[in-house]
Amino acid sequence: MTNTNSPRRRRVLTAVVALVATTLATVAVGASPAQAATTPGIDVSHHQGAINWTSVRNAGIQFAFIKATEGTGFRDSRFNTNYVAAYNAGVIRGAYHFALPDRSTGATQAHFLANNGGAWSADSRTLPAALDLEGNPYGPFCYSRSQASMRAWIQDFLNTYRSRTSRHAVIYTTTSWWNTCTGGWSGPWTTSPLWIARWASSPGPLPPGAAVWSFWQFTSTGRVSGISGNVDRNHFNGARDRLIALANNTA
Repeated sequence: MTNTNSPRRRRVLTAVVALVATTLATVAVGASPAQAATTPGIDVSHHQGAINWTSVRNAGIQFAFIKATEGTGFRDSRFNTNYVAAYNAGVIRGAYHFALPDRSTGATQAHFLANNGGAWSADSRTLPAALDLEGNPYGPFCYSRSQASMRAWIQDFLNTYRSRTSRHAVIYTTTSWWNTCTGGWSGPWTTSPLWIARWASSPGPLPPGAAVWSFWQFTSTGRVSGISGNVDRNHFNGARDRLIALANNTA
């Protein structure tokens, strides 16, 4: 997931291309390295501009993580529109927060997210929010925090989000960032769903202690009807009924 509020350019990767033929139709959502019993999704921010969510849903996309906040002061300009329109189109949606651990405590940023769209309700279409943890686009890769300090920051965020919403936040990260900046901490994976980012044909090795991934972002150069330009594509590791169970906290 690229921090689209920063001046850094999005990394360019080769899109995964696969033609899936049937005797009746071509799969509308396009190429992906889909596995058995996965559910297709996307993640978006203001970077994608105006989105036709009805077209997105009709193309087969069933869930979306939508950028809500960053750090302690940034609110995505298209979040409110996207969040409501995705819901109305039948897309299961969740908010995400781009973490800046050098700006404040984890608790402060969890409150900021919960106060600005990242809360939760048991309506079959709202996922617990995601904490986006990746390399610092503004400075040192690990935000000038030691591994112990980063672990404490993340736990502070998770505890606060849980207290505000009753849900365990999803964690978006790469295995490389996680190992480098937390020292391969296994603490969150008994409760927080893992959203692994790896733009490749497989999710690859997971962070230590993570037995399974719940979401996998497999490309940043996907194409979907209803969105102009590239969009991050994702899989949920299960069928739609299991995704709804996660949304409703009955999984």
